[in-house]
Amino acid sequence: MGVIPAAQRMEVKKIVKAAVPANVEDEIEHGSRQAFAVFALPGSTALYATPIGYMKGSEEAYYSDLLFYYDDPHTIYDHWPKDVWAAIDAHQVKLGMSEVETRMAIGRKLQVDGSREGDRTVTYDQNGKHWTVTYADNRATAIKGE
Repeated sequence: MGVIPAAQRMEVKKIVKAAVPANVEDEIEHGSRQAFAVFALPGSTALYATPIGYMKGSEEAYYSDLLFYYDDPHTIYDHWPKDVWAAIDAHQVKLGMSEVETRMAIGRKLQVDGSREGDRTVTYDQNGKHWTVTYADNRATAIKGE
């Protein structure tokens, strides 16, 4: 159906394992089967699924700790300013945001130019829209949307 926005609240209903067609690219290894979190969005009865791991032979690997928060990020990062949270909740990046704040707002990194977090240029993918953000001293100093 699409991409789950960063920091989207979801209600996980169950975990299922299923084979995945070879032509599906979801950035989780296919193995013989994948594990999927079946979830609903708040206020909806519609169910969705997203891959969270894979099975290959006797090996199983799960990435849920890397993909999701178990507690509300607003309480985990309650020291972030209200204007930063407003931008995150609107899935927008603004000057002065840190890499973590930006990733929370607009999602995953596509390309990184530089190895030191907070002092580099990073390109993000937000559901097909690309953002290139330059950081200095872990603050966004330039933002370009494509």
